[in-house]
Amino acid sequence: MSTLTSPPTISLDDEKNPWLAAAARFDEAALRLHLDDGLCKLLRTPAREITVHIPVQLDDGRLEVFTGYRVQHSIARGPAKGGIRFAPDVTLDEVRALASWMTWKCAVVNIPFGGGKGGVICDPNLLSDAELEKLTRRYAAEIIDWIGPERDVPAPDVNTNEKVMAWIMDTYSMHARHTVTAVVTGKPLALGGSRGRPEATGRGCMMVTLKALERFRLTPDACRVVIQGFGNVGGMAARLMAASGFKIVCIVEYDGAVYNPKGLDIAALAQHRRETGSILGFPGGLDMDKEQAMFLECDVLLPAATENVITSLNADKLRCKILCEGANGPTTPLADEILTEKKIFVVPDILANAGGVTVSYFEWVQDRQGFFWNERLVNQRLEEIMAESFDAVVQYAETHSVNNRIAAYMLALDRVAVAIKLRGIYA
Repeated sequence: MSTLTSPPTISLDDEKNPWLAAAARFDEAALRLHLDDGLCKLLRTPAREITVHIPVQLDDGRLEVFTGYRVQHSIARGPAKGGIRFAPDVTLDEVRALASWMTWKCAVVNIPFGGGKGGVICDPNLLSDAELEKLTRRYAAEIIDWIGPERDVPAPDVNTNEKVMAWIMDTYSMHARHTVTAVVTGKPLALGGSRGRPEATGRGCMMVTLKALERFRLTPDACRVVIQGFGNVGGMAARLMAASGFKIVCIVEYDGAVYNPKGLDIAALAQHRRETGSILGFPGGLDMDKEQAMFLECDVLLPAATENVITSLNADKLRCKILCEGANGPTTPLADEILTEKKIFVVPDILANAGGVTVSYFEWVQDRQGFFWNERLVNQRLEEIMAESFDAVVQYAETHSVNNRIAAYMLALDRVAVAIKLRGIYA
């Protein structure tokens, strides 16, 4: 049995550490499941952490060395699965946390993957396309012994895209001496990508929001939505939700927010940003402070940008009924306590944004079969999985008298623990 006797706490100083945040949620879920200490250690500890140093000859002839990571948190239920991000603030702790979240996310939606994540410390905005390709291919070559369709399947993440995935697929295939499309997901359609993949995370957020609305007896046309982030997830969620009748009253970005209480024209706003480089100055809305925009009265708040935007310092100011977490780790553990007290219905990240990895799973299946589905079938199967997973998490929360986040962790831990127990420990 576990020696934990009370839910763990996290200090204010450590509130924004993603690895400690993931560990705190894990510990509480493990405590409530009464998992024994040995199994907790196994579930908590990443299976493998790879650090590589990547030499790249820049366009001006200088040699630069970049640091990259790939963490495989668990392979108990299948190959590791998770994105690769290129950013100047990548840390090993962040990659560890994101890899563990992928383990739990895949288990929550019950797809046969474990969790992995990768990152390279760089600023892609300072690199030419040629330099970015060199960096990507050398990073792929450095981790090539640990990735593959049966081992670890990377995908796009922050500052990476289908072009980067194509480079990784080609690099892996050149070493394998034959084309291996299933080594990555999020690829271009012409290279074995899946229809519906670019929209999948945003579409999944909309699907679970619709499920949450049923509990409040709300319809989309009566629902005011604030979305933080207007990138792949937030932008796609905004477009799909607007098309389904939701009233998107505010979009929040890094440089400010734009607000219209009658609802924003999302297509026009996207066009304005393409033309000007910013959502600010949009003639169909009013500019406002990005911090204050998060505290607007609304039915749904959808943070879809970065980690740690809802903390103990601002959680009490939220005025939403439903918090649907499109980003990974947008809410800190200390903020969770406040949201529970405020009775805000939280759709946690490991459920809310799992549409992306679910359709990545579909892509992997299609690549391995060599048979591809139409978009209607992709979306139909995505909706089935998101709806079933939402119901399972909410039922778990009600059965165990916990909030939705801890319920999602408990459900995920239980599924991974069962797989480990059935497999046994190889010695």
